[in-house]
Amino acid sequence: MNANGGGADLWTLAVIVGLALVTVLTRSFFFISSKNWQLPHWAQRGLQYAPIAALSAVVVPEIVTVQGVLITTWQDARLFSAVVGAAVYFWRRDVLFTIIAGMAVYLPLHLGLGW
Repeated sequence: MNANGGGADLWTLAVIVGLALVTVLTRSFFFISSKNWQLPHWAQRGLQYAPIAALSAVVVPEIVTVQGVLITTWQDARLFSAVVGAAVYFWRRDVLFTIIAGMAVYLPLHLGLGW
């Protein structure tokens, strides 16, 4: 119990329960309804690009920044491995081979040259 008699603890619990209820309700709305829902065509088409957009949002900053600052030198192993990985993917369309080729470029540059 805290110094003001526990009022904050009760308020915190009420807020957590309320947020949990809102989350459950909004996420289960489509399951509760008996009406068949169809997304508009433009929304279905837009959702096709969501995975590549999410992957790009994670990978690209990791390649071109160091601790949130854009890299200022071309001597970075990540740049070369990303270029080789992209080229191999467009050549072979094989994800495993892409990873192997990218790491085959990255490791010698990073560990050997210290880039």
